[in-house]
Amino acid sequence: MNNTKKIILATLTCIPLLGTSVMAQELDIVNIPKIGGMPWFNRMGDGVKEAGKEYNLNAYQVGPSSTDATAQVKIIEDLIAKKVDAITIVPNDAEVLEPVFQKARKAGIAIVTNESPGQPSANWEVSIIDDKQFAQDYLDKVAEFMDGKGGYVIYVGSLTVPQHNLWADYFVQYQKEQYPDMYEVTTRMPVAENIDDSRRTTLDLMRANKDLKAVISFGSQGPIGAGRAVQDRRAKKSVGVFGMMIPSQAASLIRNGNITMGITYDPASGGYATTKVAADVINGVDIEQGYTLKGFGEAEVKKEEKLIKFHKVLFVTKDNIDQLY
Repeated sequence: MNNTKKIILATLTCIPLLGTSVMAQELDIVNIPKIGGMPWFNRMGDGVKEAGKEYNLNAYQVGPSSTDATAQVKIIEDLIAKKVDAITIVPNDAEVLEPVFQKARKAGIAIVTNESPGQPSANWEVSIIDDKQFAQDYLDKVAEFMDGKGGYVIYVGSLTVPQHNLWADYFVQYQKEQYPDMYEVTTRMPVAENIDDSRRTTLDLMRANKDLKAVISFGSQGPIGAGRAVQDRRAKKSVGVFGMMIPSQAASLIRNGNITMGITYDPASGGYATTKVAADVINGVDIEQGYTLKGFGEAEVKKEEKLIKFHKVLFVTKDNIDQLY
């Protein structure tokens, strides 16, 4: 075969036959949780993998070794260099991350956040629950336990975590409007992502505040630590513990009543939803009112706020703990 024929044959083998399509390239979508190795975020990673398998995506999770926002920045810088298609993330500090989000967007990478409403450079924020309703759900359950009066404390992951502090703000606002005889015994405490810190803080607060009737945690480790403190003091009848959690991690404390109730959602749903939304962004899907996800139903879509909102709250009690993940 002469050189001309070789060139023609090589060219023809690169042209798809009529009526066929070239297989689409698998999208690279990476989720960054607040911290790696924590049960809550391990469960979130399960949802990322589930969406990847269902929608033929190369979807996986990379977690930082600490909740320092600079650790998330470093991971994002690495992913920009790898030219991934999308990053989904639960930010530790919305403000610190904003410059690297801008850099990623300029590189053509989609950004989808969870628990960071109002993030300027995100394509979308995906909220698994309605923030105001979630705070109201919490308040109603806590007020029922406290008979509408007495002191409580709120635990957050840190004072810079956007979602935790938004929920806390709504909780306090509604409490003042609806239950004026309830009050915070101290300012919110940034211990909700550390079992030892939340246990120690709860013990200290119970010693210092005889009027403390409830601990409210918007981070998944806070209820575990607080529940252990209540167990140590044999105080489950006088101090209620409410919070977000992995049911399997909290099971023994729920069963013996040292955690009063889990008011939470399945973090796997967060991983699944953000991954699917990221894929839709890359594929040019028009996300508007009526947007639905399998297993979630129809979302409330607020384009001006770049917000996709569902409401899948889960109440964890002695009655259902053995049926949950």
